[in-house]
Amino acid sequence: MGERLNILIVDDEETLLDIFKQYLESFDRYTVFTARNGFEALNIIKNEKVDCCFTDISMPRMDGLELVKKIHLHDNTIPVVVITGYPSMDRVISTLKNGVIDFLTKPVKLDQIPLTIDKVMRERALFINNILLKEETEKNQKLLRINKELEQKVKEVETMNLILQQLNQVTTNRELFDMLVNLSGQITACDEAHFCISAQNEEAPTIITSFFRNRKKAQVNSRPVEVEILQKVVADGMPLIIKENHGSDNLMAIPLKIRNSIFGILVSLIKGGTHQFSERELYMMHFLAEKASSLVENLALYENIYENLFSTLYAFVETIEARDPYTRQHSTRVTGYATLIAKALGCSQKDIEVLNVSCNLHDIGKIGIPDKILLKPGRLTDEEYEVIKKHPIIGANIVGHFSMWTDEQAVIKHHHERWDRRGYPDGLGKDEIPFLSRILSVSDVFDALTSERSYRKKLPDGIAAKIIRENSGTQFDPRLVEAFLDLFHEGKISSEEPAQITALPPKGH
Repeated sequence: MGERLNILIVDDEETLLDIFKQYLESFDRYTVFTARNGFEALNIIKNEKVDCCFTDISMPRMDGLELVKKIHLHDNTIPVVVITGYPSMDRVISTLKNGVIDFLTKPVKLDQIPLTIDKVMRERALFINNILLKEETEKNQKLLRINKELEQKVKEVETMNLILQQLNQVTTNRELFDMLVNLSGQITACDEAHFCISAQNEEAPTIITSFFRNRKKAQVNSRPVEVEILQKVVADGMPLIIKENHGSDNLMAIPLKIRNSIFGILVSLIKGGTHQFSERELYMMHFLAEKASSLVENLALYENIYENLFSTLYAFVETIEARDPYTRQHSTRVTGYATLIAKALGCSQKDIEVLNVSCNLHDIGKIGIPDKILLKPGRLTDEEYEVIKKHPIIGANIVGHFSMWTDEQAVIKHHHERWDRRGYPDGLGKDEIPFLSRILSVSDVFDALTSERSYRKKLPDGIAAKIIRENSGTQFDPRLVEAFLDLFHEGKISSEEPAQITALPPKGH
């Protein structure tokens, strides 16, 4: 047996009310309320739960159509059936226009009433569902459209789930970042995709890894993602789609978060405005980003987070060095020289650990420098040199995304400062420069001088040591130069047999 229904009968004929009431209550499915006019009916509706209303159309004081309007002002989900003795076409149209769901013609056949109730209650259920759906649509129309598309494309979702299962197989963050951009190319129609770490206060974002659908055109047509876009995504913490026409690029940017903190942005581009990203693609990419974020967090939880992040960032340094064969193993050698100097000066184990990370990652900011400048065989123009000078800040901002490396961030940022304040980026001098940055500076220059470069041959160790001695008190801290020269004369610092420090691979001056 179904739910008991409350039925309201409105008619100015007492006899008709009694007949309706006795007949319906004989079914034991209905509770019947009766009203002799519209005012009594409204009072009942305000105080009782009414599931369905039958009303005469011709009544004194308030006719049936006026009653229907007032009922629907109170609750527009109550179905109203009009009873009329004059079923003209005009009257039928008029009643339907006023929200009446059905009508019966006098004299009413009693056996029609339960059938009519069943019919209007089914229609009421559909109507209520439509109202709820409409309310939900008004709250979030975009999500509903996305869900509707997803329901229509179950196979695409299954494909997405299969891809995400593959994503779960990654074992390192580097693999994850590479897979993210490659999956972007499979999930969307993008021409290129980039995984970025946005360095604050920089003109360009730091692109860690990229996907290009047409690799032949990649170097010609690719351009940096506008930093303002990344800053907006970071500030809002929400995915962003920029839809352009008439030859402009279409962009989609998705933030990746760990515990509500944004650590990266996945950017996809459609070149030339050939078509636009769909909201379905936005949903899928957002889902992918959430999955990837949880993977990064899981890796951090189940692995040694320090080694994991260090390995990931060091891999980026290796990427830089792979671009320039002349700087191969640079970071490893610099780490070895710097560690020797630090130990000779009696630095603490903590300082040596900070120096180890800083030296290995000191040139990671060069990942944000265009190849045409970084790999230029000849001398740089003034404008190109200004771009190169940004790499300490880019590197510091990359490392600064990881809260355990605040000391390392400062060392990396200031490793090109000079004792005489003529360095960069902040023009610091003497003791204003972090002590470990000064150690890194001496080690960095010695390895640069004793390594092959595209624009010159490497210098003998003795000449390089002489240059460092000549720049004591101008470029370098005199105390550190003295410690360096002692180690050099003792044969402990040599480009032929650089110190081996347990850390990671090399790359980067």
